[in-house]
Amino acid sequence: MILLFSRKSLILVGLPSSTRQSLKAPFSKLAFILNVSAIKNTMVKKVAVVGAGCSGLPTIKCCLDEGLEPTCFERTEDIGGLWRFKENPEEGRASIYNSVISNTSKEMTCYSDFPMPEDYPNYMHNSKLLQYFRLYAEHFKLLQYIRFKTTVCSIRKRPDFSMTGQWDVTSECNGKQQTEIFDAVLICIGHHCTQNLPLHNFPGIENFKGQYLHSRQYKNPHPFKNKRIIVVGIGNTAVDLVVELSSVAKQVYLSTRRGAWIVNRVCDNGYPLDTVQSTRFNCIVQGMIPVLTNKLIESKINARVNHDNYGLTPQHRFLSQQPTVSDTLPNRIISGKVLLKTNVKRFTETDVIFEDGTVEKDIDVVIFATGYVFSLPFLEESVLKVQNNEISLYKMIFPPNLEKPTLGCIGYIQPSGAFMPIAEMQARWATRVFKGLHQLPLVEGMRKEITERKQKIQSRYFKSKRHTLQVGYVSYMDEIATEIGCKPDVRKVMLADPKLGWELFFGPCSPYQYRLFGPGKWKGARQAILTQMDRIIKPTKTRVLKNDDITQASLPFGFKPFGFKILGILMVFVAMYAMI
Repeated sequence: MILLFSRKSLILVGLPSSTRQSLKAPFSKLAFILNVSAIKNTMVKKVAVVGAGCSGLPTIKCCLDEGLEPTCFERTEDIGGLWRFKENPEEGRASIYNSVISNTSKEMTCYSDFPMPEDYPNYMHNSKLLQYFRLYAEHFKLLQYIRFKTTVCSIRKRPDFSMTGQWDVTSECNGKQQTEIFDAVLICIGHHCTQNLPLHNFPGIENFKGQYLHSRQYKNPHPFKNKRIIVVGIGNTAVDLVVELSSVAKQVYLSTRRGAWIVNRVCDNGYPLDTVQSTRFNCIVQGMIPVLTNKLIESKINARVNHDNYGLTPQHRFLSQQPTVSDTLPNRIISGKVLLKTNVKRFTETDVIFEDGTVEKDIDVVIFATGYVFSLPFLEESVLKVQNNEISLYKMIFPPNLEKPTLGCIGYIQPSGAFMPIAEMQARWATRVFKGLHQLPLVEGMRKEITERKQKIQSRYFKSKRHTLQVGYVSYMDEIATEIGCKPDVRKVMLADPKLGWELFFGPCSPYQYRLFGPGKWKGARQAILTQMDRIIKPTKTRVLKNDDITQASLPFGFKPFGFKILGILMVFVAMYAMI
């Protein structure tokens, strides 16, 4: 006997017609259920992934993990996106300078099921990160899904989108265009592609006879030897540039409108800043007592470098903006190689006049480190509109107004911590939504979440294009992990596995934590967490000491000095209570 299923009926082949007729009705309902289930389980959804950088690579892997069929479109000849250095900036692609190193450490930056090699430095040169991407792509066999030198020209809803959720994706390779149908789309091109160069804010720039450029065009300091240079801005790029230029230039000036809090990559006891800062304990404490947290952090920063004395003090509290990361700027200021200036008021042919009335004469070069704006030119505005560097996405991923949730944006965030694990987490959830394992709220619910998130950003951060995509590292990772079902229950772990629980709560909130439980569980997660201190210390301890049997690596994070133990125990109870 052979069973043939149709949507509304069951056909039994090989039995007499009378028997078939008598059996048909009872089985019809079962047949329909089995048929729908079979279709759901066997249908492979085709997903278009735009971009093969640090967001695109984990997105391809997440598609494969969920049994989806990814096709990645990469406009250049290689992977790596922003982190692949090129001497000449390429249109539509992020561009970095040769000396760029990461501002987040390797244990916090890696993908959650693929730790970086233990001999990698904690803060990596761009070439090391690119090497890591190659290792990741090779290990998970991702390259075969990438079409290089292929540009996405347009992404359009198909006429039957309201029923199918499908998209027409038009791409171009070697001058030839083709249009293909995809069941879902994930956009992973990032928000550092288009320079923000607001020359209208700088009167007289059109008369300036010196050279001016955006930091995107800067590659190395050699062309600027013996020049008098002004760098406008005080973000990470601006500060990196003034430090580097000051080693060859005649004089470097740093012009800032607001000032900034300057923090070191190297934190207490020589540990990477984010391994000390980005913990669940710290996240809870900051949420409970933000005013006191601001005072304590600012006091600690000023104890190292008094920001008033150095002209750095900003117009905002520490938690109201991303700090600027630099280990060297104060040294350059104290040696006179870098001089702080107020905002530029106007230019003349050779001079620059500042808002405080001071004038710097015979300026040779002005570098505008004024950030980036982003756009999605291949999408219709009815699908997703970028306005004032702001984009409306549910949970920072999904456009709220689509009839079917088959398009997502990965990596359109500005985190107070590592970027790559967040992009991976977004991709893990988005692919499960595409597969039908998770449902999104109704449109009204999504719009409400978007509005509330924007209000929270506005209440915490001062108004700036920098802050439209702002998220907290720990809180946002937990938020998306909750949707997936992979957020660790720290209280349960504390009881069942105290050693691991201590690391989860007081130690770095490293990406491995989100592979302990739930979908995507990785058997190596626990060991990766318990050995992360060894990998942090390994690349710095290249000189072997006689007392190597006594090492800080064996000590857990948080409250190491004896004097803090009692306070630590009290704070544990307070923080654990806050988690209930």
